[in-house]
Amino acid sequence: MNMELQKPKHLISLASSGVLVSVDVNVWSATKQDRGISNEVTTAKKADRNAGKYVKNLLADHPKHKALVNYRQTIYNWVKRRTYRWNNSSDYLPSIDLERFKREYHEHQQAFDSLLVGFLADYDSIVSDMAFKQGDMFCRDDYPNKEELASKFGIRLFVSEVPMNDFRCNIAQDIADDLFETYKGQAAEIVSHVMMEQQTRFIEVMKSISHCCGYDDMGVDDNTGETKQRKRKIYDTTIVKAKEMCESFKQFNLTGDPELEEARASLEKALAGVDAEAIRESDAVRSAVKEDVDSILGKFGAFQCV
Repeated sequence: MNMELQKPKHLISLASSGVLVSVDVNVWSATKQDRGISNEVTTAKKADRNAGKYVKNLLADHPKHKALVNYRQTIYNWVKRRTYRWNNSSDYLPSIDLERFKREYHEHQQAFDSLLVGFLADYDSIVSDMAFKQGDMFCRDDYPNKEELASKFGIRLFVSEVPMNDFRCNIAQDIADDLFETYKGQAAEIVSHVMMEQQTRFIEVMKSISHCCGYDDMGVDDNTGETKQRKRKIYDTTIVKAKEMCESFKQFNLTGDPELEEARASLEKALAGVDAEAIRESDAVRSAVKEDVDSILGKFGAFQCV
């Protein structure tokens, strides 16, 4: 029997609203298991040879190599902030954010490459230094030459469309029904996750703005008896992030959620013509922004339960 499995509406919405992306960052681990030392330790401890192993840290956490390792995590954190989870190999990126994502990717790529150039330039002297730090554990063969080493590092961006293949199956009716329900459920689950993540991120940025627009009590003034207060720091990145969300969510609301749209529009209005500097310099602006943001958080109680 020929049967076409109709694409779930949610998946069509996902495919027309975004793409799948993945960023691979390769960094040489600079570690190597030393079986000889492992055997020495297990023998000295009267243990089975398979009871433990010794892994050499070939660069002893050299700052220039560690900077590359840390920057790999910086890139992964950036991808997580900009996208929504799709599966173990790809993440979902709204189309509206694609241009910005690619621009920021190139900035990260340049920063990573700059760190790599600095590391490779000092590599020979670093290895020479390791000959002293590693002592009797040092083995020059553990260290690749520069050409081989360079190939162990890299950063690549992959962009693909959300799969929209026609599903036509020459299978029994009950199998087709079961496959369709599974397919439909997976699509709905992804949409639900994206919407929940949107709400969570929106709440977090509003709570951050509300907190930063407040004051810290600094104790009681001995002379006046009044409570001294200090303005909390407000960061440019917080306000920029909030405005970016307002712009992105305006065009990316998969289910047309009216509460999300109303909250988005309200925050956009509250931040219109306002930047971090204006909040820092004007108590009136600080107070007005905090009041508006608190009102949004209070009105949309469903968000606060996310």
